[in-house]
Amino acid sequence: MPENHDHRSGAEPSTERMRTDPERSGEAQPETIVEQTTRIPPVQADFDERTRPNLSGAAKPEAQQPAPESDAERTAQIAAVPADFSTFRIETQAIPPVGAQPDGWAAATPPPSDADKKRRGLIRAGIAAGAVVGALVLLYVGDLVFTSGQVPRGTVVAGVDIGGLDETAAETELREKLGPGLNEPVELRVGDRTATINPEQAGLQMDWTATVQQAGSQPLNPFTRIASLFTTTEVAPVSHGDREQLVQALEQVRPQLDRAPAEGAIRFEGTKPVAVDPITGQAIDVQRATDEVLTHWADDVAVQVPFTEQPVSTTSEGVQRALREVAQPAVSAPVTVRGQGKDATLAPAAIAAALRFEPDGAGGLKSHVDLPAAIGSVEPQLADTIKPGKDAEIVLEGGAPVVRPSTDGIGVDWNKSFERIDEVLRRPQDRAVQAIYVHEPAKFTTEQANQMGIREVVGEFTTGGFEAASGVNIRRTAEQVNGAIIKPGEVFSLNGHTGPRGIPQGYVESGIIENGRPGRAVGGGISQFATTLYNASYFAGMQNVEHKAHSYYISRYPAGREATVFQSPSGASIIDVKFKNVAKSGIMITTRWTPSSITVQLWGTKQFDVSSQTGERTSPTQPQEKVVPPGEPCSPSKGTPGFSVNDTRTIKDVTTGQVRTETQHTVYNPQPIIHCGAPPGGAPAPPR
Repeated sequence: MPENHDHRSGAEPSTERMRTDPERSGEAQPETIVEQTTRIPPVQADFDERTRPNLSGAAKPEAQQPAPESDAERTAQIAAVPADFSTFRIETQAIPPVGAQPDGWAAATPPPSDADKKRRGLIRAGIAAGAVVGALVLLYVGDLVFTSGQVPRGTVVAGVDIGGLDETAAETELREKLGPGLNEPVELRVGDRTATINPEQAGLQMDWTATVQQAGSQPLNPFTRIASLFTTTEVAPVSHGDREQLVQALEQVRPQLDRAPAEGAIRFEGTKPVAVDPITGQAIDVQRATDEVLTHWADDVAVQVPFTEQPVSTTSEGVQRALREVAQPAVSAPVTVRGQGKDATLAPAAIAAALRFEPDGAGGLKSHVDLPAAIGSVEPQLADTIKPGKDAEIVLEGGAPVVRPSTDGIGVDWNKSFERIDEVLRRPQDRAVQAIYVHEPAKFTTEQANQMGIREVVGEFTTGGFEAASGVNIRRTAEQVNGAIIKPGEVFSLNGHTGPRGIPQGYVESGIIENGRPGRAVGGGISQFATTLYNASYFAGMQNVEHKAHSYYISRYPAGREATVFQSPSGASIIDVKFKNVAKSGIMITTRWTPSSITVQLWGTKQFDVSSQTGERTSPTQPQEKVVPPGEPCSPSKGTPGFSVNDTRTIKDVTTGQVRTETQHTVYNPQPIIHCGAPPGGAPAPPR
């Protein structure tokens, strides 16, 4: 059995092996071979004690001596040494190499192979990688713990960074940073045009809670969390608004943002032509603009409003070509207009004033001369060579119609004279045109006037009782209508004959009825002339084409047989008096005005006998009371009841004996009782 030796002993171990001497047949002789080792470090704890040599130096008892064994057997029993056993150091003293002595042997440590080195490197790298992964895992877990419930890092709302804050703190941050500016006007921009809207009037409100919630929570994905350290995420503010209210606000500022397309043109600065480049138009898309405003109205920059572009047909190149080839040559020199015995000059300034340009459909401009403008420049110079004609007139002389004869004239056919003016304007020389003279017969000849049959009054009516200002307007209308001729089959229009009735035409401000209340407007009082004209045509047997009674009955007019007229501020006809001449003769209108009355007469050849019958007033309605607020214009009124009435006109044709009747049904609203409001704190003024 092997013995356990104390490794701490300093004695050198000895090993005995049996050798066979060939000279001593069969007798074994012991031989002692000594391995000298120093500072042998301990080996693994589980090293088999049975493999240890006897290091004590003491002889073992014979009974305990093991049986001899071969070197191979002893080596096979030694446990495997770890791969890094290279650190195990064995110091030998004067040990000769193997083979140095016939009977000696020595142990040597072989150098590590390349495979061993590679394995060792992989092991070290694995250990390092594992350490890094472990550290990252610890950081990730720690980040999850410390950022739980926070807004994701890098979150920005309208320029305000709320990343890393909890939801409550994020809402507070947004309110403090963005809240004060939300009452400021919201700027809208379309190209180079801007406008502003009031957020409160547009119904815009911010939802801070929804904005923060929209940002979400910290991501679980580790790569996303790492990326958030170096990037920002824009989150649009969440706002609420009344879409219809916002659309209305956008429509109000639309004229400031829209731009009509402008075609290229050429304008003149005196006689110098200047090219005007075309400009494309822009029209905002209100529905898309509403979405953009709802999303970006709280941003620090102007809201870019979506729009559609409106193209133009001209190009800058086309405008420049017209400038070089048409405009500049046109004003390079005057044009001579040769008349009969006298010439006229169309100067460069007059050419510039008369030259017009418009798109030609191919990117360029085409030109033409405005004939009235050009004629106005040269016709006065040829006045001595022109004899104007004169139409026949029918006038009252001694209370009866008289025909004043017409005369023919000699004038210039300007259309033919300027037929080739465009060609002449392009020439550098020989810039002249010939005036072509023609005979000009009267448009209304003496014969035509005599055939009109205007010889007697066929219809007449008079009204009175107007104020001074209304009298001015009535007189001005009477002057414009006086002498009007209506041929058989023609329709007369009061608004069409007078045209706009404004201050430039000699009308003044006077009383009107507006929304049941007395008011004032330029041209007030014309309804009295309209009523007078309507009744004159009524009794002349003319056909009623258009007329409208007042909404409220006016006592100085016949019930069911009166009319009002109205024009827009631009002079467009809205309510008119129209009648058709159904007689065989012509009709001439004459007027007679006094400070207290207006009379309208229709002259022609009597053909109709007319009578009128006004029915009873029925269906009465009582007026309501209205109080005009203090400070507003007010004329108190006692009001009048409303009612319905029928008027029947009987017409007899004296030439055929045919009789026909026409009934007109009119409903008058009650005219309200008007109270003028008292000053604040006082009682309303009683009706007067």
